[in-house]
Amino acid sequence: MKPTSISRRGFVKSGSVFLAALSVGPSFAYSQKIEENIRVGIIGTGSRGCGLASIIKDMPGTQILACCDILPNNLKEGMSYAAKGAKSYSDYRQLLDDKNIDAVIIATPLFLHYPMSLAAWQAGKHVYLEKSLSYDIPQTIDITNKVKNSSLVFQIGYQYRYYGLYHKVKDIIQKNWLGKVTHFECQYNRNSNWRNPVSDPKLERIINWRMYREYCGGPLSELCAHEIDMVNYLTASHPLKAVAMGNINYWKDGRDTYDSIQAIYEYPGGIQASFNSILSNAFNGYNIKIMGDKATVEILRDKAYIYAENTDTQKGIVDGVTGATIATRTQGKAVELNFKKQGEEDVDPTLFALTDFFSCIREKRKPVSNVETAMETSIAIHMGNAAADTGTQQIWKPEFSF
Repeated sequence: MKPTSISRRGFVKSGSVFLAALSVGPSFAYSQKIEENIRVGIIGTGSRGCGLASIIKDMPGTQILACCDILPNNLKEGMSYAAKGAKSYSDYRQLLDDKNIDAVIIATPLFLHYPMSLAAWQAGKHVYLEKSLSYDIPQTIDITNKVKNSSLVFQIGYQYRYYGLYHKVKDIIQKNWLGKVTHFECQYNRNSNWRNPVSDPKLERIINWRMYREYCGGPLSELCAHEIDMVNYLTASHPLKAVAMGNINYWKDGRDTYDSIQAIYEYPGGIQASFNSILSNAFNGYNIKIMGDKATVEILRDKAYIYAENTDTQKGIVDGVTGATIATRTQGKAVELNFKKQGEEDVDPTLFALTDFFSCIREKRKPVSNVETAMETSIAIHMGNAAADTGTQQIWKPEFSF
């Protein structure tokens, strides 16, 4: 099928399998021996897929033997990272039929995550699926039910679960350095219209899929997803309620995904977590603040700081009022958290995630970022978008818990 002729309907058809086929399990129980090299196929070789390929090609014991994309330029770029003799495909189902492939990396638009990952699981492939898990809550529940007890490795690309920075933060929360934690304030801002150049107008919705609701969940699914996953990880829980407001208040260019959203979630114990994302201002970019009654932790991209609380006050005469507070010192000096091992260099957390994926295949164990943890994050994302869309509070339902 030529890319210029693909509508959304055609895109779904070329990027999915029949629902009847999805209702059954894998075609065989995974038992074959993995060769010395784990043989990898990559489905979706856009910017993220090629980013993953650039890491995998240098990893010992792995070999990229196939790439698939419906856009020729993307496919050509992906193949530049593949091993000699690797095969290229424009239909991912043909890649899944390739018996030489042990594992697949799926880095496609969100609405294709569900059909593609289930088809890969059916074909007996180990799956590394980019976040988030699926396009809506019914898909999220269905895929979790199908693969949660599988002998195949099914990992979702929430790489911060593998990053020592967040392990350190979780450790100090558990050691009560922060005291009673009551609030998380999270933001993921960019100054970008998310628009990529399009050579043919017929490709607009394929190339710029993040801008359209039929393909994507907007900033909550594409940006804030990582932070929602981290709050779930750090609290070892999931949200109970969500309220949100979202709109298109800057990029008036035909998009229908929000360019601004503010969502507030209630977690067990009365913890409130806010997630803000705007696409018209990048100040402070990625930022998470965790607030306790003893201290605050501020997490940036690759470092974090702790600020001790100090509730001592100084009193004097202010505006003619004796005994008024001159200064309330409630924040100490920033102290950087040391989370790296001695001599350890800065490493892209994605490397840690991919390393664990291939280790899980060899060792036949469950990944840290698995379908059940990703399910909780996916449902939280959909609750936030539903709250913004409807203007009503969303509640975590009993059927969301496994």
